[in-house]
Amino acid sequence: MGPAVGLVLGLVLGLVGAGAPGQVPGYGERVRELDVVGVRVEMPSNQPIVLLRERGGDRYLPIWVGNSEASAIAYAQQGVVPPRPLTHDLMKDLITAFGRRLEEVRIVAIRDNVFHAELAFDGGLTVGSRSSDAIALALRTGTRIVGADAVLEEGGVAVPDEDEDEVEKFRAFLEQISPEDFEKGAPGTSTGEPGAS
Repeated sequence: MGPAVGLVLGLVLGLVGAGAPGQVPGYGERVRELDVVGVRVEMPSNQPIVLLRERGGDRYLPIWVGNSEASAIAYAQQGVVPPRPLTHDLMKDLITAFGRRLEEVRIVAIRDNVFHAELAFDGGLTVGSRSSDAIALALRTGTRIVGADAVLEEGGVAVPDEDEDEVEKFRAFLEQISPEDFEKGAPGTSTGEPGAS
């Protein structure tokens, strides 16, 4: 059983404890809403990166993810509906079937160069998550993504307006790739996310 399925089963069966919003270490009261710019492969390491942008700001947050997570995020961005539900589609369906609502996805901390996220559900229930799974689920459910100010200060990269051309080139690159491109990753590479391959 993968980490995503274990997360949903824990949520559904009540094995995951509820916590008040903002009680995760590193998650402060000041947060910034983030938009998903897209996924690309960093060269020469051949590692997928999801790029988030601070809404109304000039900071970008690059997060290295696994190949399957990159595909899941790219599928959701492109509106691709697979013939059978993928793990994150299943998670969305289970959340709905059990009458829950995902209210917010939070990127709450960076520890040992690994981004940590939190899924905030209705009723005050919060569940820890890998950032890649949280982002893939947020895209499928239309849930807003926020990042703690401390995370953006530590891991964010400011891109002044004059560098917007580079961002536009990145967007053009994203339009030319498909989710299958991420499934061709180099074997044995590490993503920096626990449980990712």
